[in-house]
Order: sequence, then C-alpha cells, then structure tokens
Amino acid sequence: MSENFQVFVHENEGSLHLKLMGDLDEISAKDVLTIVNDRRRVASRVFIHTNCLNKIHTEARKVFQDNIDSMELQSLPVLFTGEKASQLAPNRNILC
Repeated sequence: MSENFQVFVHENEGSLHLKLMGDLDEISAKDVLTIVNDRRRVASRVFIHTNCLNKIHTEARKVFQDNIDSMELQSLPVLFTGEKASQLAPNRNILC
C-alpha cells in the first residue's frame, strides 16, 4: 500500500462507504477491493468516495475497472462519487 494512502470505512443502513485518501497505487486498489469483498455479505451497495485522492496510478485504475463488473454480477452495485470518480469507474458507476 502506498505510504500516504488511507481508506476510511463507514457502514450506514446496508451501504458501505469507503473514503479514499492520498495516492492510490495498484496494491492500495487491491486492498480496497479486499475490504469490499470482506464486507459484501452485510452491504447491499458500495460507495467509493474519491474527493480526497491525490494521485491515481494507471495500474490502480486497471485493477478497479477489471473487477467492477464481477462485483456487480454478484449483485453488489459499486458507485463512485467525487471529482476523481471518472478516473476509476466505468461511466455507468458514477454518481454526481
């Protein structure tokens, strides 16, 4: 995980909220997906908040884009919010 990366986790009424902060590299992206997978049984949807991200490495973007469809096939919608949402998610997964 990137030295200056943090993820804050909050659950609210069946929704899992992940606030990403710092620089998102490939290992950090995999760690975020692990958190989602570990908690998917208690969450009906996931919100990934991107406003506090500084840098998004190309490899991190690929990790997210390669895995979002499989999560949604497992009936777990993943929605991205914030100014950097478009850098991580397919267009259909972005909330304004």
